[in-house]
Amino acid sequence: MSSITAPAPLRSFQADRLPVHVFAGQEELARHMTATVREILNDAIVRRGSAAAILATGNSQIRFLKLLVESGGVDWSKVTLFHMDEYLGIAADHPACFRHYMKQRVESLLKPRRFHYLGGDADLPLDECQRYTDLLRAQPIDLCCMGVGENGHIAFNDPPVARFDDVHAVKLVKLDDACKMQQVKEGHFPSLDAVPPYAFTLTIPALLSAGRVLCLAPEKRKAIPVRDLIRGPVSTACPASILRTAPHATLLLDADSAALL
Repeated sequence: MSSITAPAPLRSFQADRLPVHVFAGQEELARHMTATVREILNDAIVRRGSAAAILATGNSQIRFLKLLVESGGVDWSKVTLFHMDEYLGIAADHPACFRHYMKQRVESLLKPRRFHYLGGDADLPLDECQRYTDLLRAQPIDLCCMGVGENGHIAFNDPPVARFDDVHAVKLVKLDDACKMQQVKEGHFPSLDAVPPYAFTLTIPALLSAGRVLCLAPEKRKAIPVRDLIRGPVSTACPASILRTAPHATLLLDADSAALL
């Protein structure tokens, strides 16, 4: 086990009810996130004998997940993990599949008690939504680690389909073109037409039902959605803005993503 300390932020402030911390760079951000995640999971294990967390995929999460795996310090045999979205119809071995991402970067290395996956290629997609809903509701979720998309989405809750009062925990959504273009620019698909048009996503109420929510949003390309999240109205035009109503959430930025604040 390597020792991970939580570096102090360059500055901290409150956006309505949301604490915001800005760090010098992505390394400091990842170290702080890792130390905080370890603390939350270990506290749940001490209190209840087990812990459960929802993790995000995406390029912005890679550095944090790598450090989380390398640092140790958590009895992962007592931790159940979930992920928050998946493309509809995608094969489990497709390079852009989020199950593939998580199995490579997390499950195969940490060996948690269980990693529950959304079956993107399920034969009955609506039944898959219900199956995953039942799994989420079978236990308390201690932690949700999320990012912010370039269109302000959290998970695949893009502006046209985001609902702050969603009655569902898991649903099928049509992906926004801005969201699909981000997947192309990040190198996951060769063109816009190659991105699956629909996806499964945990809804906003499901994500925020976790005991703690940590939103990690580094990089210059996130500066505009971060500005809209913090300075704009709380609106589904920027779904991540709902975090400003959530005192159990924390937004973690680096100097690049905070550049427009």
